[in-house]
Amino acid sequence: MTVRELAQVAPSPRQLAWQSTEFYGFIHFGMNTFTGREWGDGTAAPALFCPEALDAEEWAAALKDAGMRGMILTCKHHDGFCLWPSRYTDYSVASSPWKDGKGDVVAMAAEACAKAGLKFGIYLSPWDRHEPTYGSGDAYNQFYLRQLEELLTGYGPLFSVWFDGACGEGKNGRVQHYDWEAYYSLIRRYQKDACISICGPDVRWCGNEAGVARASEWSVVPASLTLAERTQAVSQQEDDPAFSRRFTSAMEDLGSREAIAGAGPLCWYPAEVDTSIRPGWFYHQEEDGKVRSAETLFSIYCHAVGGNSTLLLNVPPNREGRIAGHDRSVLKELGRRIAALTQYPLHPGGVLTASSAAPGHEADWARDEDLSHYWAPPEGTEQAALELTFPEEKEIGAVILQEAVSQGQRIEGFVLEAQRADGTWFPYAQGTVIGYKKVIRQGVRARALRLVITAARWQPTLASFHVYAPARTEEKE
Repeated sequence: MTVRELAQVAPSPRQLAWQSTEFYGFIHFGMNTFTGREWGDGTAAPALFCPEALDAEEWAAALKDAGMRGMILTCKHHDGFCLWPSRYTDYSVASSPWKDGKGDVVAMAAEACAKAGLKFGIYLSPWDRHEPTYGSGDAYNQFYLRQLEELLTGYGPLFSVWFDGACGEGKNGRVQHYDWEAYYSLIRRYQKDACISICGPDVRWCGNEAGVARASEWSVVPASLTLAERTQAVSQQEDDPAFSRRFTSAMEDLGSREAIAGAGPLCWYPAEVDTSIRPGWFYHQEEDGKVRSAETLFSIYCHAVGGNSTLLLNVPPNREGRIAGHDRSVLKELGRRIAALTQYPLHPGGVLTASSAAPGHEADWARDEDLSHYWAPPEGTEQAALELTFPEEKEIGAVILQEAVSQGQRIEGFVLEAQRADGTWFPYAQGTVIGYKKVIRQGVRARALRLVITAARWQPTLASFHVYAPARTEEKE
């Protein structure tokens, strides 16, 4: 593949829409909430499920307060208990005392998201430790497809269908071979705009549950990474509490020119960072004092969303069906910090110039809010620069850079330089990948900023060169 061809590997419309969601919530809720487990075995009685004060609108409000734009619900976890009244099993809310067996958590969550203006997605575990046909081959795959069809057709538009790689033994002691292609085909039939995530062809797992993104998170990677079985092999295989905070540097480089040389076909396969606000994925009262701080979560957000990934943050409701009070407070503070990051824009008052520009892609197109507008130098130019000059020296709190990723991911190296009041320049930030978004939170006083693109694929693009003043003193802790 030539450099020009490499530069033209681009996302699908559904992948672009998913990436623009940026930050969204995982709601782990179900039988495990009431048994105190993380991985149930499918033997807990449906009578245990009785969230007396379940409020899905509160869930949506808590996520929205944090700055999230979507919600993914665990409609069925590994224990097989369904949060909707599935026609294909009696192991569901229909057999519980909650709402006299007439409740539907999935419907409540979908309606709450629609009301709050959040996107809605589903998680349906392929591993089912309750279902007798699990491990039998085609009979179970057909059972799973029927349940998946219920969710795909009964709850409105979905932005994500999320799969993990858990694949253990069923009640009969056998392991099931998942028919991934049949699952994907059904999703494409009913929800064409939904991204199939993690064990799927649209969105790639970052490789850990600790909330850590790679320093260089590429979206253009070898197509072999989309194989579900490959992801399944490295995902969590047992109920191990330490797994959620484990991070290794294995496969640190997935997409540099050196990494993809000779790797075969390439594809657009962007990364998602997933982690939990608590040590566990389900609510456990004993973890009430172990909720991550807003400062920690804000740092994770800036490195994930600001590192060419999205962030999926798990927020588990308690046994009453509510978000615990401390969790809500942390989420609200997180949302305040995210909003403050871009509250005071400086770039509209500066003069933006470029070392060169292709016709129709002038420098100023990197200053507006329309990501379909972008600056680009002439084709074949792999090194270039943009300079933003202010009327006087400014206190800068953050710089946000965005490539026009609809055209591909092209920038491979950059240096951000600042100009002192006396006219001298100095480098104060540098990196490799920009991609969908790069957040640089290094404070500096500068008369001007210069983005020097030191390496790119065929023709770099920049849709945003946005600069922000720090939050006001009275807004800080």
